[in-house]
Amino acid sequence: MRLLPSGDAGVLVELADLDEVLALHAALADPPAGVLDVVPAARTVLVVLDPGRTTTAAVASWVRAARPVAGARPRGPEVEVPVHYDGADLADVAAALGCSPAQVVARHTGTVWTVAFGGFAPGFGYAVPDGGGWDVPRRSTPRTRVPAGAVAVAGGFGAVYPQASPGGWQLLGRTDLAVFDVARDPAALLRPGVRIRFTEAR
Repeated sequence: MRLLPSGDAGVLVELADLDEVLALHAALADPPAGVLDVVPAARTVLVVLDPGRTTTAAVASWVRAARPVAGARPRGPEVEVPVHYDGADLADVAAALGCSPAQVVARHTGTVWTVAFGGFAPGFGYAVPDGGGWDVPRRSTPRTRVPAGAVAVAGGFGAVYPQASPGGWQLLGRTDLAVFDVARDPAALLRPGVRIRFTEAR
């Protein structure tokens, strides 16, 4: 673990991998006064602070005193995402995993996913599955347009596209749930720490 100042309002924690990020994020679940936000990424955690209420030194000491537990994940609220499993890449994902499309659906709905971090687009949450087993490659040729609500997997992650955009993930299906809405507070439904249960829409 390496701590670096991020201006006068943040401490950036560099870690070895995503497992360490998840464990530290879980260990920092109860921030002290003056800490405004804890923002995980693939290999870092940014702790944002109010310089009028605390210091980077105090925050660094708090981070160093944390006791991450290997394998731990943040325990945020649970969100159910109903999915129509009619994605263009469902058969390809089944072939990559060595099972049938129906078994892909059963595995996807039978897995709890935790949003590890956000990125790529507002409201796009990179979710990791409990137990792993979803290391599916990206498409060799990205699509120029993936529709909003597309439910996809790639590189060990799962996600829901919050709006139409280019993308190279494998499409399992689609949801009618708005995962990003600027009129809602918070706007992003799938934030870091949120646990996702995908269900088969009827």
